[in-house]
Amino acid sequence: MPITHLFRWSVSGIQLFVTCALLVFCNSGVTSAGGIYSFVDECGVWHFSNVPTDPRYGLVSRSKHISPYVPRNCAEFGKIISETAIRYDLDPDLIRAIIQIESGGIPDARSPKGAIGLMQLMPETSSNLAVSNPLDPRANIQGGTKYLSRLLERFRGNLVLSLAAYNAGPGKVERYKGIPPYPETRRYVRKVLKQWQRYRSD
Repeated sequence: MPITHLFRWSVSGIQLFVTCALLVFCNSGVTSAGGIYSFVDECGVWHFSNVPTDPRYGLVSRSKHISPYVPRNCAEFGKIISETAIRYDLDPDLIRAIIQIESGGIPDARSPKGAIGLMQLMPETSSNLAVSNPLDPRANIQGGTKYLSRLLERFRGNLVLSLAAYNAGPGKVERYKGIPPYPETRRYVRKVLKQWQRYRSD
């Protein structure tokens, strides 16, 4: 039976809770079915599942080792985000939204496909952007923001297509002449735009 959203809890003061919860999962054999996944949403709430239906989920553990990933609040990287966004003439809240949806503010997040860091840069993208260490928050934010800027130029300022390209790759967007028919990409675009609006409304 799928174990979806087993826990929802504030990040503050729950490190012991999370550790205990993960140990319970591991010892109960849940991870043998494919692992436990988690993410922290924009409200600082942990979500756990063995059926990662949301693209923000990342693998926590396939064994008895506790994940080293530490959730961070985007405010911690506010200065870097603001400076970098201004450099590329972008709204800092948009970059914050992408970070939140991509990684939940986890600097060392890694996706099953190999994307790394706050803005989930693929190794090839990091190389093209001269990002030598995508686990470094500053380098990752600068690289991801530069990449988004390039996509906006490529798609003539169309933010929706640029976000779709950020998720699925620009070649796929050009091939389909619009948002690719991938549920994950369509959800991703909606979530980033929705999160961006939330930040702008704060």
